[in-house]
Amino acid sequence: MKTDAPELGLRERKRLATRRAIQFAVLELVAQRGLDNVTVDEVSRVADISPRTFFNYFASKEEALIGEAPSLSEGTRVDAFVNAGTRSNILADLGEMLATSSSNIPDDFELLTLRRTLMKQHPQLFALRMATMRNFEDELGEIVARRLVADEPWLADDAAELAQRSRLITFVAFGVMRHAWSRWADAGGGPSELADRLRDSFAQLDGLLVHSRSE
Repeated sequence: MKTDAPELGLRERKRLATRRAIQFAVLELVAQRGLDNVTVDEVSRVADISPRTFFNYFASKEEALIGEAPSLSEGTRVDAFVNAGTRSNILADLGEMLATSSSNIPDDFELLTLRRTLMKQHPQLFALRMATMRNFEDELGEIVARRLVADEPWLADDAAELAQRSRLITFVAFGVMRHAWSRWADAGGGPSELADRLRDSFAQLDGLLVHSRSE
């Protein structure tokens, strides 16, 4: 069940509404006319803002199109993952951390559906989206590296081995996340459902690994 979030102030609600209006305008215009036939001035007119306001929110129409990458806020969820200990399953713990962080995903399926359709039509947008995800990949890799050092302190003195291990785990995690996200997007759920999908996909991976080891 989705927990109640703190009520946003009027200023923050207006900021989020303007951000959504810009994204919705650019997505609809590109869907109607194509990527190359839409300008920031047109997006601003449809969103009922000035071009100057547009650039207060986004650096370009492409940035407005691809949306925000996920993020992991520092705090107890990250600390709990890093300090879980060697008796705990690192992939299961990673899945739980990502699931509890899924509240950072925008709860707006109208935008998500439009964006997903356009990315299939315009490969360059998908490439840009993947570039923004690289920051998240780096962030996740650093957290995984912290967990590995906490579990095996000697890795702090072997940068190459630490980098290889953290990269492998991060790549596996990204594959599982894509699996969970696709199921979630196809089903049209909200952030709480995404958390469930993430837990389920990581559990499926764990089940496959256990089955593989038992053969």
